[in-house]
Amino acid sequence: MKISALLTSAGINIGLCVLFLSLYSVLRKQPANVRVYFGRRIAEENTRLRGAFILERFVPSTGWIVKALQCTEEEILAAAGLDAVVFNRILVFSIRIFSLAALLCVFGILPLNYFGQYMHHVHIPSESLDIFTIGNVGVKSRWLWVHCVALYIISGVACILLYIEYRHIARLRLLHLTSATPHPSHFTVLVRGIPKTAKESCSDVVDDFFTKYHSSSYLFHQVVYKVGKIQKIMTGAKKAYKKFKHFTDETVDQGCRSLTYRCCLCGASSNSFKLLNTECEQNRRKADNESSLKLDDEECTAAFVFFKTRYAALVASEILQTSNPMNWVANLAPEPEDVYWSNLWLPHKQLWIRRIATLIGSIVLMFLFLIPVTFIQGLSQLDQLQQSLPFLRGILKKKYYMTQLVTGYLPSVVLQIFLYAVPPIMMLFSTLEGPTSRSERKRSACCKVLYFTVWNIFFVNVLSGTVISQLTVLSSPKNLPVQLARAVPLQATFFITYVLTSGWAGLSSELMQLFGLIWHFIRKYVLRMKEDTEFIPSFPYHTEVPKVLLFGLLGFTCSVLAPLILPFLLVYFFLGYVVYRNQLLNVYRTRYDTGGLYWPIAHNTVIFSLVLTQVICLGVFGLKESPIAAGFTIPLIILTLLFNQYCRNRLLPLFRTSPAQDLIDMDREDELSGRIDEIHRRLHSAYCQFPDTEDVPLEKIKIVGGDEEQGSSSGESTGKESCEDPKRDLSHPTLKGLPVSRLRHAVRSITFLIRLQKRGLSE
Repeated sequence: MKISALLTSAGINIGLCVLFLSLYSVLRKQPANVRVYFGRRIAEENTRLRGAFILERFVPSTGWIVKALQCTEEEILAAAGLDAVVFNRILVFSIRIFSLAALLCVFGILPLNYFGQYMHHVHIPSESLDIFTIGNVGVKSRWLWVHCVALYIISGVACILLYIEYRHIARLRLLHLTSATPHPSHFTVLVRGIPKTAKESCSDVVDDFFTKYHSSSYLFHQVVYKVGKIQKIMTGAKKAYKKFKHFTDETVDQGCRSLTYRCCLCGASSNSFKLLNTECEQNRRKADNESSLKLDDEECTAAFVFFKTRYAALVASEILQTSNPMNWVANLAPEPEDVYWSNLWLPHKQLWIRRIATLIGSIVLMFLFLIPVTFIQGLSQLDQLQQSLPFLRGILKKKYYMTQLVTGYLPSVVLQIFLYAVPPIMMLFSTLEGPTSRSERKRSACCKVLYFTVWNIFFVNVLSGTVISQLTVLSSPKNLPVQLARAVPLQATFFITYVLTSGWAGLSSELMQLFGLIWHFIRKYVLRMKEDTEFIPSFPYHTEVPKVLLFGLLGFTCSVLAPLILPFLLVYFFLGYVVYRNQLLNVYRTRYDTGGLYWPIAHNTVIFSLVLTQVICLGVFGLKESPIAAGFTIPLIILTLLFNQYCRNRLLPLFRTSPAQDLIDMDREDELSGRIDEIHRRLHSAYCQFPDTEDVPLEKIKIVGGDEEQGSSSGESTGKESCEDPKRDLSHPTLKGLPVSRLRHAVRSITFLIRLQKRGLSE
């Protein structure tokens, strides 16, 4: 690839960035888009934008950049949680290390690479990008020691900055643990693999076990039932029916009429809730002959067990409960908002099979992705493409700009299109693994996406463009450093265009919220549906963290070998620092948090990037026949691995478990202040598995006062709250969403009717 092709790609992406940033600064000021660009602030701070016509609303501005830069780390922690702070620190680390690398390599190594051999240099736009890499340095060159010194400086500073960030985030995690607000998860243990017996229910088995072996610290427990939308509705219906069947027909108002609603698309009418007297009588007679309904069959082999102190819960989660490790498996429970109820009913003995299946599926997907990568390699290598497709020779020779477009811009765009399908698939694989929390599922998807992108974006593109050569390289791992040393400088040009397309244009697309804006327009103006005020997206850590870490990998591996990529990376990290802070403060809402567990992933990736860079440089120094530089690189690899081991022993345990000392101090403080009883009372309602099927409080129900209101097509209750007349008709909730939602509302209505009748009988 020539410099002109790179400039073409840079020009296109810079134009897109300027266009998207200008459109964003205008669209964010429009009141109609407030839900798209200020979702978190609308939901949590109840802020509103002015709706009057103001000329400033239609003029691009940079005020949002200033606000994002002025935001402190404490404000990000309060608004978006510890995971957002960790993500922000990853960007800060990247800016610091690559600023140093850019100054060192662009002004120190890049001129050595350019003048590495005695040759005639043409006009710079016509130069090949390979001339700026270490491949242009001659064999046995005396200037290779400069590359070795730069490698030492970059590795040493990276390790120092890593340790500073690791220690800072560990301190924030401890502060998050010892915060003033007590977390229900600190007192709760999720127990799975409970052995069931025919004589006793699962609830009795759990109570007997923990009363016997944890009598001094055991508080109470809550059994998990089979979840899923249909099961939730059936469970709620059974509870309502157990109460409903004890009353005669006279206890329910027979004057209830069906409510008619019209579809917003086709205009057809449907009866949403209709009480049929004949069917009700037949069902009542059949039910009298059957035994009472029991919920024991829906009980799972999982339960939340609550303890009196945090320390007792920690001890119970860490020790082995029985001699059979597959039974009574205890782990600290996730936060109530973080629980992934749909996976709690999965048998614990089945999880290892699921993990193996998802691992195999991920590997298969990685190898299937070789097909588009092979095609992309053909686009980036124009000479091979013309040999495979002879009819392109005339087109590419006649139109010079087509050559620049095909080699400089098209490959990275095609690759980015294929990569859009990867995160949803990896999220599906992570769900099938059976995680018990949403944060664990997203973190698992983050690791899978990271492995996938590192393999396909870096190794597959570097090593070769065909599947056969990939297998040849893997069959001889001893030659891997030499293969990487030869291939990385040659593929640096593709990585630069990938940073421009996926990095610069991707950030501007993230800021614009293209998908959210298009869906908001269709929902509001085409489908004529009401705004969904409850749905606010959470930050996609499983896509953004791997992207940032991948660019860090490209920066480390190319810093010494092809330093021309560093200015483009530095622009990406600076732009990402502003864009992501704005999105975390205004757009995304934090419902759950891992407590900073993304940082060990980032730390391990940086260490891997450093070691990989050092191994590649070792191979390059060997190919260039520089024994001194190669000899000094080996101790650097050993020192980097020793530093990683020190961090694993010193700081990583703080991310795996909680310190007993801090937990005991918190327990004693709660006992001395008298807050422990209030904390225990709150635990009873902390984990609610079926919030939609609970009995509806009477004071929160609206009663419709007349027949004309009941028959309205809108179906919305407009009357005032009243519980004095139990014979008045109950208005059905507004139909919205899937049929499952309609059934759920019907169950809640039945429950309310029963409670109304109970109130009438008692009076």
